[in-house]
Amino acid sequence: MKNSMIKSWRDSSWMTGANQAYIECLYAEFLINPYSVDKRWRSLFEQIPRTDTDQEENYSNSQESILNTEKSDLRLQCSKNSYAKTDYLVKIWKLINAFRIFGHNNANLDPLGLHEKKIIPELELAYYHFSTYDLEHKIKTSHYFSNDIGEIKLGDLYTTLQNTYCGSVGIEFMHISYANEREWITKQLELVKQPRMFSLEQKKKILCDLTKAEGLERYIASQFPGTKRFSLEGGDSLIPMLNVLIQYARKKGTHEIVFGMAHRGRLNTLINVFGKKPQDLFKEFSGKEPVFQGSGDVKYHMGISSEIDTESGSIHLTLACNPSHLEIVNPVVMGITRAHIDRLNHKDKHHILPVTIHGDSAISGQGVVQETLNMSRVPGYQVGGAIRIIINNQIGFTTSNSEETRSTNYCTDIGKMVMAPIFHVNSDDPEAVVFVTRLALDFHYLFQRDVFIDLVCYRRHGHNEADEPSTTQPIMYQKIKNHPTTREIYASQLCDEKVIRQIDAMNMFKSNRDLLDKGDYIVPITPKIYQLNNLSNQKIIHSNVTQCQEQQNNITMNHLQSLATKISTIPEGITMHSRIIKIYKNRAEMASGDRPFDWGAAENLAYATLLDIGISCRLSGEDIRRGTFFHRHAMIHNQSNGSIYCPLKNLNKYQGSFDIWDSVLSEEAVLAFEYGYSITAPNVLTIWEAQFGDFANGAQVVIDQFISSGEQKWGCRSNLVMLLPHGYEGQGPEHSSARLERYLQLCSENNIQVCIPSTPSQLYHMLRRQMLTKLYRPLIVMSPKSLLRHSEAVSSLEDLSCGKFELVINEIDKLFIPSLKRIILCSGKVYYDLLQKRRTNQQTNIAILRIEQLYPFPYQALQTVLQEYTHINDFIWCQEEPKNQGAWYFVKNHYQTVLPLGATLRYAGRPSSAAPAVGYISLHRQQQEDLLNNALTIE
Repeated sequence: MKNSMIKSWRDSSWMTGANQAYIECLYAEFLINPYSVDKRWRSLFEQIPRTDTDQEENYSNSQESILNTEKSDLRLQCSKNSYAKTDYLVKIWKLINAFRIFGHNNANLDPLGLHEKKIIPELELAYYHFSTYDLEHKIKTSHYFSNDIGEIKLGDLYTTLQNTYCGSVGIEFMHISYANEREWITKQLELVKQPRMFSLEQKKKILCDLTKAEGLERYIASQFPGTKRFSLEGGDSLIPMLNVLIQYARKKGTHEIVFGMAHRGRLNTLINVFGKKPQDLFKEFSGKEPVFQGSGDVKYHMGISSEIDTESGSIHLTLACNPSHLEIVNPVVMGITRAHIDRLNHKDKHHILPVTIHGDSAISGQGVVQETLNMSRVPGYQVGGAIRIIINNQIGFTTSNSEETRSTNYCTDIGKMVMAPIFHVNSDDPEAVVFVTRLALDFHYLFQRDVFIDLVCYRRHGHNEADEPSTTQPIMYQKIKNHPTTREIYASQLCDEKVIRQIDAMNMFKSNRDLLDKGDYIVPITPKIYQLNNLSNQKIIHSNVTQCQEQQNNITMNHLQSLATKISTIPEGITMHSRIIKIYKNRAEMASGDRPFDWGAAENLAYATLLDIGISCRLSGEDIRRGTFFHRHAMIHNQSNGSIYCPLKNLNKYQGSFDIWDSVLSEEAVLAFEYGYSITAPNVLTIWEAQFGDFANGAQVVIDQFISSGEQKWGCRSNLVMLLPHGYEGQGPEHSSARLERYLQLCSENNIQVCIPSTPSQLYHMLRRQMLTKLYRPLIVMSPKSLLRHSEAVSSLEDLSCGKFELVINEIDKLFIPSLKRIILCSGKVYYDLLQKRRTNQQTNIAILRIEQLYPFPYQALQTVLQEYTHINDFIWCQEEPKNQGAWYFVKNHYQTVLPLGATLRYAGRPSSAAPAVGYISLHRQQQEDLLNNALTIE
């Protein structure tokens, strides 16, 4: 079959992956009997030259397929009209292809043997009507395999295929649409002599790792009976797997590995892989010494970082902290990895390796896995693939019936969406586990793609050690009760192979027990241990954000104008859209001082000032390059050729990097990714913008488990900025509120900042403050929508050059203070509505103050402003949000400590509501009018 023609079919939108095998099978049938296939296929196949003299065929070095071999016997036999011979050769090809496609269904994967193997007729010789004579017939392997070993009997070939595809390893790879990747896998597996051959020392090392894994679990069980530890027992082969992975990765040139894993086996991994001192773990079990001066977290959530020596040199390992929302750590790990890659400027694609370890029910049950995989090949988020290991306990909490835990055959089927190869392996065959690990790493490093390893094991105890699993799974746990451990199975195997004696295995176990008794390191080479959290063993400094103003080395007017001009000047040859021409024309006037700055211009200028001094910026979110509300336009799309020009990338050759990425339609995974990035690159301004503020609801787990509490639980500091468009413009319940109240409920111990800037200069100074003060606290911003182009929401060049971020903004109109009778306190867009209404009413007895930072609450700044209003006792808090939402319940207690003695504080806003906003514009306008009148009417 012509290379170009079959490639065309394979690359079509409907004919990919395993379908290629289908069309090859159809073509083989066509060669035998042209009328045995549909006429549409026959018309295609008839276009393919079938003579040996055809010189147009140009086959690639990496064989497009089995049938794609130049001048194969199949074609020669067809040209001679040898029907019987062709039929025989085609049946052999079908048999080989059947093992590649279906072999994993008959693999010996379940250590417990509870699941019956599927009956796959295509894997039986009888299906092809081979005779006893046929089994003795010799076949030329060059016609069918990348590995040519000469000739092989059909019977021997059948046995080889069974051992390759139906042993302790089951492989799914025919769904991959890239022929070179499929062929690479077959070349590593098929007709390879003794593929799992290990030296005596390697076998002993595997047994040693299994002994450590089992020994630790038994030791903890005896010393701390009934304590929750999420034991690895049943999945012990994870330890030799990870140790081999680390050694092999370092050999391949990797210097850093970032791990993310859930609870099961985490403590075992900390001791036997990362080199944590057992004595430290035992202290944690005893509850004697806190890890650091925060609220802390349970043992199986904590992370660690260590430097391990290998035969090829040292390698840095990081285990990311992870809450009980099991799979949420995956995008965090990818963000951490990407931060390292960006730091290296993508120079060494092998330098860092992300590894995620999943549970079988969680990987198929939690949507963030799909979100993470979906963005894994997107430029702004790709990390060159990851190794994804599944500890497949074959049970989720108390459910072992796969029909109740997922709708797919395997828990790993989600990996097919990114065409990742999937290696299923029986954990009771540790040599197969090690073999698969090496194979997976080789594939990853060669193709820079995700690889899945499904470690099929079991859970010797319940969901935790206090659980009684036999109440719901009697058959499974009767089997487990009588099932020997992986160490016992492998030790017996090595004894049979004369590698060790039984007493050697016993002595190995005893030596490990002695080390645990002493609390010494289990890892043979003493590692250098570091905690992941950057506040470990230190008192958390509750920095007072209100005192952390940006350094007052403000930029000179000339230099600021120069930067503003640079980012407003587009080179000739770039054809801009008519609307963008106007935006950039206005920005040029802003730079010259002829027009006040609007929101988008001030924001871009803030980035320019940071980039100019070498601080990098990373922004991501849905439509963030343009801005949901058409205000940012950090990237200019050439209307002539579609190319993109970014002014902020063209300041000077020494500037920081500016990366702005339109994200996939995801909140949870993308925000988690940016959080991981921010904790790894604290000197980069990392920003995530929601398309609308309430879209962050989809990422609430990230906000609750990481952003607001990560420092207190784990000591992980983040300077992530969240821009959440917020404001009541009558757009309905889902496009009005960023749920300000939720963030304020999370505020404590100076953990985050919550700001509502009301002018472009305030945004400018707030973004600069985030980087120049080295505060390292997440910043939650209720950013505007209608204010982006509001005639009053503008700032002068002097405001940007000479000002600072004001926590509280005083009254701006010139009012006679002694005549004032009321002060309205507010934040955000409602200020401009109040201001306009007051001016329309020509009221001069009410002052309006803006609270620009709600947390940490600006006590001192507010007290300073209120000193000139000591005679006023009538105060109003005005907000657009319903009474049970917004800031009212948060601020009213704070105001009681600041307002003058005897002052009253009253609420003016929408009534309490279940929904964030109304859906009818007429009702919205009436509510808005009522709350303004309520705030401005003095009886």
